[in-house]
Amino acid sequence: MTSLTDNQTAAAVLAAVPCYPVPPTGASPAIDALRAARSGHGLALGNDGLMLILRRPWLALDCAIAPPFPAYLPYGSIGRPKAELLCGRIPRYLLDAILAHLRSALPNEAAAFVIWDEADGQFSVEYPEVDCATPSRLVYRTPAVPPGRHVICDIHSHGTAPAFFSATDDADDAHATKISLVFGRLNDPAGPDRASRLCAGGMFLPMPRSPFSGDGHAD
Repeated sequence: MTSLTDNQTAAAVLAAVPCYPVPPTGASPAIDALRAARSGHGLALGNDGLMLILRRPWLALDCAIAPPFPAYLPYGSIGRPKAELLCGRIPRYLLDAILAHLRSALPNEAAAFVIWDEADGQFSVEYPEVDCATPSRLVYRTPAVPPGRHVICDIHSHGTAPAFFSATDDADDAHATKISLVFGRLNDPAGPDRASRLCAGGMFLPMPRSPFSGDGHAD
C-alpha cells in the first residue's frame, strides 16, 4: 500500500491521531486496538458519520462528531457513543470539602483540582497556587502531577456571581482532557449553581450527570 505521506513529521502526526474507515463487516483490529488502548485517540469513519475515539486511563469516550455524509460510503457503522469514567465516580465527601473551600474564599474566587491515582484507585483534592484572586478574577496554576496520577476535575468558583464558562475558560480548556466545573452563587442558602462540561479532543461536551457519587445534579 502506498504511504499517505513521505514527510516524517506528518507521518508522526497521522500515527498519533489515526483515522480508520470502518470495514463493511464492522470488525477492525485497528479500531479495536484504538478502543483498547490505555491512552490515545483517533477517528473512525463510517457510513453513519465520524467518531472520535479517545482513551485515557480514567476515561473511555466514543463521541460522534459528524453526522452521516451525503456521499455513499461503502463502510460499516461507527457504533454507539459512550462516555465512561473508568476511574469511577468521585466520592461525595470530596465535593463537600471543595465547596467548603470555595465558600471560605468569599468574596473572592477560588479553585480546586480532583486528582486520581491510577495505582491505588484513590481520589484526592489539591488546592492550586493562586497568583491573583478577586471577586471577579482568578489566576491559578494547574498542578504538575507525576506519572500514574491524573487531573480529573478542574474546578473554580465565581463567588456570589452566576456560574458560566468565560472566553478565558474556553481558551484554557481547549487542549485539555478533563472535567471542568464552575460553581457560582456560593452565598445562596438554596445551594450554589454550577456549569459543567467534559473537555476532550478540543470539544466541550455536556455532562449528563455529576461526576460525584451521591450528587444528582446534571446540566
